Amino acid sequence: MVGALIRRSLTYRALVQLGEVGILFIKTFRNFFKKPHEYQTLLQQLEEIGIRSLPVVSLTAAFGGLIFGFQTYIGFHRYIGTGSEAFGGPIITLGLTKELIPILTGLMISGRVGSAMAAEIGTMKITEQIDALHSLGANPVRYLVVPRTLAGFLMTPCLTLYGDLIGIGAGYFYIVVLMGVNRVTYLSYTMQYMEVWDIATGLIKAAVFGVVIAVIGCWQGMETEGGAEGVGRATTRTVVLSSISILILNFFISKGLPASLQP
Repeated sequence: MVGALIRRSLTYRALVQLGEVGILFIKTFRNFFKKPHEYQTLLQQLEEIGIRSLPVVSLTAAFGGLIFGFQTYIGFHRYIGTGSEAFGGPIITLGLTKELIPILTGLMISGRVGSAMAAEIGTMKITEQIDALHSLGANPVRYLVVPRTLAGFLMTPCLTLYGDLIGIGAGYFYIVVLMGVNRVTYLSYTMQYMEVWDIATGLIKAAVFGVVIAVIGCWQGMETEGGAEGVGRATTRTVVLSSISILILNFFISKGLPASLQP
């Protein structure tokens, strides 16, 4: 009996929180088309999410590409035979662009930017700055949430495309330069089986992840209460919820999008 009540309580809370996030997303979408637009805040968020995330995305993509190339080389060498390693080019490129780089980029942004959004807005909430915006007739969603969401929507795919280049280059470096696989064969098979749609799929995922990270971070910030301890809880919940949402959405987007546009 007690277990059933706990499960119902958790389910109820999860549904309520999902509804709150959905409502905030709808409000954000509606306010996106209303003036005045907060261009200065948008530029700041573009810099925060995009430019300042380049170092962590570079390192993550580089070592992601290296380890993916390492495991692909081992798989072909062990189970197919010597000389087959050059066929790993399309697999490395496909795995990085469609799955690994979008996910890793989203997780890095949720940890670096999503938590910062929750902390910043949460601090504004507990110091009553958001209430001051209401009293001045300003819309907190338009002023705080819209620029961050738009910046996440724009910059996460850009970072993912940048990470694709770094990761593919790192995989090529390991397979061809370090392990001595034939460069012409590797590049030939990669170009033959690689599609633009593979890259586009990863960028679509990244755009969705960017919106989710921003909305969850802003939602947790605006729901903060309990002083500095509450801000800490909000940042932790933002990272956890964003990361879980990215992994769940990745599966459903992968299932929903066609694997290829070729007939």
